[in-house]
Amino acid sequence: MDTLSYKTKSLRKEDVDRKWYIIDAEGEVVGRLCSRIAHVLRGKHKPSYTPHVDNGDYVIVINADKVRFTGQKWNKKEYIRHSHYPGGQKVTTARELRARFPERIIEHAVRGMLPKNRLGRQMFKKLFVYAGPEHPHAAQKPEPFNF
Repeated sequence: MDTLSYKTKSLRKEDVDRKWYIIDAEGEVVGRLCSRIAHVLRGKHKPSYTPHVDNGDYVIVINADKVRFTGQKWNKKEYIRHSHYPGGQKVTTARELRARFPERIIEHAVRGMLPKNRLGRQMFKKLFVYAGPEHPHAAQKPEPFNF
């Protein structure tokens, strides 16, 4: 007699079906938006979520130059990078980064919310961020993601 009335389904990478979602970032707060994007990239919004399989969906973010921060973060938040040479540390504020590369604000925040391993790098490749309202993924028929 089988006493177990249910079995936990574990997805394989071959069984994953992915969708394309589009998100308009205009007027959204960066941290709250990016945590929801990371949630979709990991696949945690699906009932078939499996931690060791990349079963997330593709995400297209438009209007990345119109995001907002709360408080004084445009002037006080700093992005630090290093050239690996002595004295090669460079610091950029959020306002300067938005002027040069507005996509990187969202990319940097989402990357920090994904796992720091091969699986996280694979998930990050499914994120496409664009500063303006146009994107080249119309053939994939992305549907708007409702939070």
